Amino acid sequence: MKKMKSTSLSEHWYSPLQDAVMSFVPGNSTYKTMRARSARTGVLFILPFIIGFLVFMAKPMVESFIMSFNDVTLIPGQGYSQSYVGLNNYKHAFTVDPEFNKYLLEEVGQMAINTIATLVMSFVVAVILNQEFKGRTLCRAIFFLPVILSSGVLPGIEHQNEFYDMMAGMAEAMEESGVDLSATLQDLLSLSGVGGQVFEVVFTMIDSIYDIVMASGIQIIVFLSGLQSISPSLYEAAEVEGCSAWESFWKITFPMVSPLLLVNCIYTIIDFFMKNDNRVMELIYQVTYQDFKFGISAAMSWTYFGIALAFIGIGAFIISKAVKSYE
Repeated sequence: MKKMKSTSLSEHWYSPLQDAVMSFVPGNSTYKTMRARSARTGVLFILPFIIGFLVFMAKPMVESFIMSFNDVTLIPGQGYSQSYVGLNNYKHAFTVDPEFNKYLLEEVGQMAINTIATLVMSFVVAVILNQEFKGRTLCRAIFFLPVILSSGVLPGIEHQNEFYDMMAGMAEAMEESGVDLSATLQDLLSLSGVGGQVFEVVFTMIDSIYDIVMASGIQIIVFLSGLQSISPSLYEAAEVEGCSAWESFWKITFPMVSPLLLVNCIYTIIDFFMKNDNRVMELIYQVTYQDFKFGISAAMSWTYFGIALAFIGIGAFIISKAVKSYE
């Protein structure tokens, strides 16, 4: 019985892999299917990225991985030398550096909250923007503006605008005076008997609303494209059957758009881990270009990269289960 179970498990993993390979090999039945043609078209679209990754990024990634196990010393005019130290760089990052663990836990927690808030907000906004109303095009442009501004325009405004500096100074003055509106309001609402941790998460989202709005542009576009691909005939049939708007939303809209949750979840996690104001990234930059400890910074980078991949895998696993139930 154990042998049969092992065989079925191997077939479970082998069959999708075989289909993926056969999709690119002419002369078989899988190659001629619509799914295989779509797969080949998708590969053509991402082919420039694949070539660019192999040419420009593959070698530096391998070298940085090797550096994470070595003590790297700069040699003026000759490059650098490496001496193998095993896992000492990783041990230093976790047990010696006073800030790496703290920043890592803070950023991971903030990432989890911001990812959930961003997905919920972008989906709600996309549903609203998909409705028929006057000025819909203008509203769509307004919600996409943060994507353009965050590409470089807004950071410059934030660092050079006098009004922004004045507002930032007022906020700092309030914090120094001991006035914290969020904490005060949280203390008042906690008297209602609801757990303090719930309010802490909610107020963290409220305090991060600026970052959430700035990070939701692409997700709104993705959800909006999925909503527009839903056939109106489905809603017409549901209306004939007597479904309410609420029932149509949960029976048609959300199940049809749910596969895009996976795309947006992965994008949001990666986008958060790559933010310019991420304190882990700032620490890695400091260790690399100010302290010149390339081995330790490489170990921190690969640890950070591994944690990002782990959260992407967890998010993909959870959402894929939800999406499968709606298929």
